[in-house]
Amino acid sequence: MVPLPLFGPIPGGIELLIVFFIFLLIFSVLLPVGMAYWVYQDAKGRRGTDETLWALATVLAGLFVSVFGAGAVLLLYVLIERE
Repeated sequence: MVPLPLFGPIPGGIELLIVFFIFLLIFSVLLPVGMAYWVYQDAKGRRGTDETLWALATVLAGLFVSVFGAGAVLLLYVLIERE
């Protein structure tokens, strides 16, 4: 007797799964890096801010928490560093 797959066949095959993981990689890595770059460039133009620390906090929150974590740090940056 042949065991049945647990969840059944994947619609679209393995190619769809590969495309999904590539999209997930782009969304979860490149988006926080882009947000950190924007924070760094913006903080460089402001006086009295530590741009490296803000950019590092954005990247780390994005990579270890999620994209929402990077968004939270971005929101904190905008609210705290407003002049």
